[in-house]
Amino acid sequence: MKYVLLLFIAHSMTMIAIGGTPFESKQNFESLFPSEDQGYIPYQVPPVIGAWFWGEEQFAPGGYKEFIDIVSMHSPYNLLTTGFRVRGRDITDIDVHNQVKLAVEYANEKGIKIALELDPRTAIRKFEALYPDELQESLWLEEVPLFSSTPVDAVVRSISLNDHMTGSRTPYISLTGSLRRVYAYHKTTGEIDPKTLKEITDECEVVFSSSDSMVVRLPAGKGDKPLHACVIVTYTHLAPDVFAPHLMEFTRQILRSYSDIPLAGAMRDEWGFPPSFPADRMASGNHFWYSQHYAAAYAEKTGGRELLKDCLLMFAGIKGKEQERYLAINHYMELNWQQNKMLEDDYYQTVKEIFGANAAVVTHPTWYPYPNRLESKKNGLYWWVARRDWAQTDEITPFGVRTALSKKWNSPIWYNQYYSTDGANYEGEIWSAALAGGRINYHPLYPSSKNRLDKHTLLFTDNLVQAESKVRLLNFISKSPLDCPVAVIFGHAATMNTMSPSFEEVGMELVNRLWQMGIPTDLIPSSEIEGGSVYIDENGWIRYGPQRYAAVVLYNPEFEKITTADFFNSASRGQSKLFRVGNWTMDFDGNSFDGNTVLSKQMVTGKSLDVICSSINAQLKKQNIDLQTPATRLIEGFGHVSNAPPVQGSARLIDGTLIQVSGKDNPAGDVIRSGKRVGKHTVNFDAIGVAAVRLDKNGEVEALAAGGLKYFKTGDFIIDLEERIDLAFRKNDRGEIEGIIQGHDREIPEPLLAITKNWTLLKVPVAYHE
Repeated sequence: MKYVLLLFIAHSMTMIAIGGTPFESKQNFESLFPSEDQGYIPYQVPPVIGAWFWGEEQFAPGGYKEFIDIVSMHSPYNLLTTGFRVRGRDITDIDVHNQVKLAVEYANEKGIKIALELDPRTAIRKFEALYPDELQESLWLEEVPLFSSTPVDAVVRSISLNDHMTGSRTPYISLTGSLRRVYAYHKTTGEIDPKTLKEITDECEVVFSSSDSMVVRLPAGKGDKPLHACVIVTYTHLAPDVFAPHLMEFTRQILRSYSDIPLAGAMRDEWGFPPSFPADRMASGNHFWYSQHYAAAYAEKTGGRELLKDCLLMFAGIKGKEQERYLAINHYMELNWQQNKMLEDDYYQTVKEIFGANAAVVTHPTWYPYPNRLESKKNGLYWWVARRDWAQTDEITPFGVRTALSKKWNSPIWYNQYYSTDGANYEGEIWSAALAGGRINYHPLYPSSKNRLDKHTLLFTDNLVQAESKVRLLNFISKSPLDCPVAVIFGHAATMNTMSPSFEEVGMELVNRLWQMGIPTDLIPSSEIEGGSVYIDENGWIRYGPQRYAAVVLYNPEFEKITTADFFNSASRGQSKLFRVGNWTMDFDGNSFDGNTVLSKQMVTGKSLDVICSSINAQLKKQNIDLQTPATRLIEGFGHVSNAPPVQGSARLIDGTLIQVSGKDNPAGDVIRSGKRVGKHTVNFDAIGVAAVRLDKNGEVEALAAGGLKYFKTGDFIIDLEERIDLAFRKNDRGEIEGIIQGHDREIPEPLLAITKNWTLLKVPVAYHE
């Protein structure tokens, strides 16, 4: 199911409203955008995405029409990522299916496409009924002292797990609790003395048990030495087990049940284990995800190790088994992201099989929008392997992650689902994102006391509509992501290992410094080396998708596998300049490993971040790589701050496209009068908001996009217009020039007809006023 932002109709000027009337010629639509699979990207022209969350009112007869009508007239959206989390409504209900079908057909008539949230979390009671033994469990360890004179009662409580996916529905409540094990032991220097470790489960009694709490009576201690006991309890939650044998098939059945609806694709939002809140308990170290199926997968991965015993080892530590503790944590955390990757891969492939190769798989895998312990617990920090058709993130996800994901999925742009309490905040986000090769996926105002419709319509102001309409011109010419000449590759295992000195440390301070210097930098986990996505090309450059790196920093390599050493030793004979921050003293299984010596001596060891940044800057100058606009804007939230581009400046894409944006003084777009170098050539612009150009190797214009263009010149190529016009044009694969003109209903000026007669006219949405 292919949907594109624009339609080129040869030798004609046809009025098309983005989000308005449907395309008028299917034959021309198909001829411009052929049906064969275009790699990872199903749409030749990326859409403008809005997020639509249904309430009960959308299930009334025709209840979807008002919103679709408003979107089609007053917004630039042409793809709606659509979901509902309404009490009493499951995605598997026939009346839900039928209402969705009517809504999709109506939206298609208006030129709007819908990607629907088809997710087992919106039918968890159905999953529970079918597979009661395949629900997710939380494992809690409670350590208590034992007294020689009296028994001790240990209280082990569950917690309520809830997130946006449940909405007004029943959250991921605890259903039952089970006593798994009780161990008694002496402690030496904070660790368990292995000689005293003993299981005493049979000597204990459950004196109270409910769905979310349990009281276990432990026997009195024996002997003079103080004893400790650890009570291990699991609670079963109303959520599918990530390792459930039938989870994939259940999800596939949901997708198949909507195969008769002309959906543009499906959305998968913040997948993983249930949400890890409250943070103080979930990140305290005495909680693990568990199930019989998880335990079986863990045993298979580790050669027969028992997960219950290893949870005690990971939590408390056992003297003399430090190496095994490292091993257990590393394998446990790796299994988390590998299992979630497998589920995402199956979802992606199933969507393509059911809805067609060009169906879109959308929305973000990021939950806690920062690479920290909470995100590691939810999904194993798997963002880089959660396959999407365009790079997708949300909220304050660091820009280095956004740009890296665009390389992984060969995505010409990335989308970040953004929300705020104030519509004015979206204005700056539009321009800043565009300067880094990105776009907003428009989430309605949040948090907000406004009604469901107003949360959307307050974003359909003149400033926002004008700004997005100018930025979307770039979609027509964008072929590659932002050029980021530097990569920081962080140790995936080290950042998730609670025993590591570099726990939670992925190198964001270094990444922020480089962006602030005008050096866009990709942030990538080291597991992408073993997976083959980070590789050395035939010319000796380290690459990630289409991106070639002038410099690469290996950041905190503790617990890395030998494949990482082999990779960087091979890369040391190539072109990319190599750096290392942090020591490497142990391998993935916790064995001693002198990685510092094993790595090539040509790899520069960072004494400080100042030295690293200075050396990288010098390396870029040596390779004649120009700096870009410094990322001086700060994005804050969730307890973190990171750097982002400002709302005015210039950027360079991998294919050499020069992009200039400006929304500093006027949020709808400032005048841009500039003279810039593109390689050996000079380009001059007089435009508004957006000015972008790509030249071929001979200096001829291959693509151009500009808001309010008045004048453009490079060499002998000149566009000089009497009035400003929004436009974009490009050479297609056949060498023909095709173009769009936006918001212009008069005759096409002769200077533009001299370029091509193949122009299509787009309407600019009308700002919404009640």
